[in-house]
Amino acid sequence: MAGALEGRRAIVTGASSGIGAAAALAFAHEGAAVALGARRKDKLDGIAEQISGDGGTAHVFGVDVGDEGAARSFVEDAAAEMGGLDVLVNNAGVMLLGPVDGADTEEWRTMVSVNLLGLLYCTHAALPLMREGGGGDIVNVSSVAGRSANAGSAVYNLTKFGVTAFSEALRQEALYSKIRVTCVEPGFVDTELQGHNTNPVVVEAIEKMRETTGKVLSADDIARAVVYAVGQPAHVAINEILVRPAGQPR
Repeated sequence: MAGALEGRRAIVTGASSGIGAAAALAFAHEGAAVALGARRKDKLDGIAEQISGDGGTAHVFGVDVGDEGAARSFVEDAAAEMGGLDVLVNNAGVMLLGPVDGADTEEWRTMVSVNLLGLLYCTHAALPLMREGGGGDIVNVSSVAGRSANAGSAVYNLTKFGVTAFSEALRQEALYSKIRVTCVEPGFVDTELQGHNTNPVVVEAIEKMRETTGKVLSADDIARAVVYAVGQPAHVAINEILVRPAGQPR
């Protein structure tokens, strides 16, 4: 039996691990051809082998989406290899927490480059391809941190609030091209994201939140939400999905 996304052609950024890898595998399982993009090409090769081994189609691209030229080439080349583009999942992101006072401002630039600019560059490249193809889906992975700001995560909040706001404005623009926009806002997900932090105070706070929450989300939980949104009939738009662990208070 054909999968729910049979014949669709999808690009997933940040596909080397976590939500991106889970989304790529879920899309392939549902019959979509998938282009995997991330900086760690060796990791992508392993995921592509899994997809191919299950009879799916995967294309691998090593890319830093924070580089505008590289991001554009990635989207255009991936679409060319797949014969078109139906879905873009803007998942690539980093989470570097800590107070504003005394912060390493290079970490700010990294978050803005990947979480915001990378998403913008890939979207900008994808829009005309989708429009020419008659429509599509753009899924932007934001965060619960794009809805509620807290001390110690100000710049990460800034980037994720930006993703959420951009998604709504883009939705209003893109609907005339039959392009649906979905913003997915995960709560605490067990991925490499938390491991980006080395500040002992931040690490302790993350672990305390994990203990308080109890069972946290898996990357597969978010991948299912993405597939659900993209798999809706053409007249149905799932514009926002907030997914928290049942025990997460905020």
